[in-house]
Amino acid sequence: MGFAGMTEGFAMTQRKLIPIKQAAASQEEQVEERLIAQGWRRQTTIGEPRLSEIAENYRAMGYEVHVEKWQTEGDGCTTCLDEDTATGKVLGTVYTRKSAAAPQEDELF
Repeated sequence: MGFAGMTEGFAMTQRKLIPIKQAAASQEEQVEERLIAQGWRRQTTIGEPRLSEIAENYRAMGYEVHVEKWQTEGDGCTTCLDEDTATGKVLGTVYTRKSAAAPQEDELF
């Protein structure tokens, strides 16, 4: 059987799959959707001590900061984050939004 015969047979047995959306989103996705709807923007997922430093830096720049505890969910690659949690490290996802009481821009800049 030649190459043409193999591809012809393959094309006849190939099925088209229709993606089906899950009935309910995971809890993490629901939290993120709610935060985004409230004007929050996801910035990063990281552990201590950088988590506190990043949150404080955003606050110093005039942003409101919200941190959610990170949990493994979804289909994406989370190998690095899973390794951190396996060693006892607590990870957080940082969300920010511009504060209504943000300091005005410095006149010098």
